[in-house]
Amino acid sequence: MKKLVTAVFVAVLAVFGGKASGQDATAKKIKIGITMPTADHGWMGGANWWAKKSMDDWKKKDPNVDFVFKTSGDVTKQVADVEDMLVQGVNGLVVFPFESAPLTPVVEKAYGKGVYVVVLDRGVTKPVYDVYLSNDDESYARQAMEWIAKDLGYKGNIVLIEGVPSVISDLRTKTAKDVAAKYPGMKVLDSQPGNWNKEQAVAVMENFLAKYKNIDAVYTADDDMLEGALQAYKESGRKDIKVMFGGAAKKEVVKRIMDGDPLVRADATYPPDVCASAVSMAVVGLRGRVFEGFYQKKLPLRVILGSELITRDNAKSYYVPQAVF
Repeated sequence: MKKLVTAVFVAVLAVFGGKASGQDATAKKIKIGITMPTADHGWMGGANWWAKKSMDDWKKKDPNVDFVFKTSGDVTKQVADVEDMLVQGVNGLVVFPFESAPLTPVVEKAYGKGVYVVVLDRGVTKPVYDVYLSNDDESYARQAMEWIAKDLGYKGNIVLIEGVPSVISDLRTKTAKDVAAKYPGMKVLDSQPGNWNKEQAVAVMENFLAKYKNIDAVYTADDDMLEGALQAYKESGRKDIKVMFGGAAKKEVVKRIMDGDPLVRADATYPPDVCASAVSMAVVGLRGRVFEGFYQKKLPLRVILGSELITRDNAKSYYVPQAVF
């Protein structure tokens, strides 16, 4: 994970290096609302931590920036939180949607009012933002399924555990199914939502184990759900599954790979520090800055961070024991 984190911060430093036009842009007071899902699983805990770190860093370097930070455990509260932020007169809005479709109308409302909008990760269903920042969900799922297919010798039965209904979860599921469909010997038996939650993934995996007599591989696209699937499989006493693949480079999963876990032999990066970069994009965009050496007058509309494959050969370089996630 360290390589990707370094790349992200090099890009962010390049943004900070850009000069604002006219008088000192930091003299203008700005208020940015940040809304995210509650930290109800490991990755989201890391995401929340990085967002708060970015806010703290910016307060130290720019005394005229203020933040309103709220988390929500459901989409109804998140919509209400955004409405409240608009009443408070925010200039900017960073939105990590709980779900894509229900958040789109209120995000569109903010964008229509001239609020500088940065949407990240799960996305919205319309391009109603100034910047969309995310990890690369297509390559994230594609390289995982290609690795699984190769490991199985391009023949086997697979089950998928999906995330919360959203643009990115839909893309991951579609990509995984498309890759499997390339190989006649590969069959996706089932695909059910675990909502990026370990306990829900345990229940989904228990259902799969009861329903299917032979499963060769499990793909969850999420390390918390991977741990849930592993728990259910271990408790079942079955021995048929050959490989399980999660995603996001949770330190405990990376350690499994380093230690030679027979079921968990690979993972893919999906760093939660994307949330820190989203906060920075909102500040930089409102300050009228762009990338160093960037000839356009605005930041890119879409910024997609690459995903890297982790195996035992390189796992040590991605293992950060002191990391939150």
